[in-house]
Amino acid sequence: MTEDIKVIATNRKASFEYFLLEKFEAGLVLQGSEIKSIRAGQISIQEAFVDVPNEQEAWLVESHIAQYAQAGTHFNHEPKRRRRLLLHKKQIREIWNEVRIKGMTVVPTRVYLKDGRAKIEIALAKGKKAYDKRATIAKRDEARDSERALRIR
Repeated sequence: MTEDIKVIATNRKASFEYFLLEKFEAGLVLQGSEIKSIRAGQISIQEAFVDVPNEQEAWLVESHIAQYAQAGTHFNHEPKRRRRLLLHKKQIREIWNEVRIKGMTVVPTRVYLKDGRAKIEIALAKGKKAYDKRATIAKRDEARDSERALRIR
């Protein structure tokens, strides 16, 4: 059984803004026009976050899936609607406890197609302070400079 994964969208800003501690793979409850838009690459998760209101459900909020042009107005979807995430009850309970007790947040890191189904990778995250971000920038600049020096030689 081979896993055919095609990455559709990534949230590169998430790793800069947060310490990503634990990752989970979740399914998405979608309408027909939404999955067609995702397959066309028309999704943005930059401003999105995961809401866990209780220990039974998790929702993807503020993600933007563009309307599918061929669906018409009657069969199309609302671009910024809340979408339910499909996770095991044990995983939802674990996430809910981390968010409720330790004050963490849950951010989507990437959306991909796995065996034809839309999946989203979410991560438990802890916010970075300004000095943590400066350290990340300094490390990235140093790596770029060393790569440039090696390329010149």
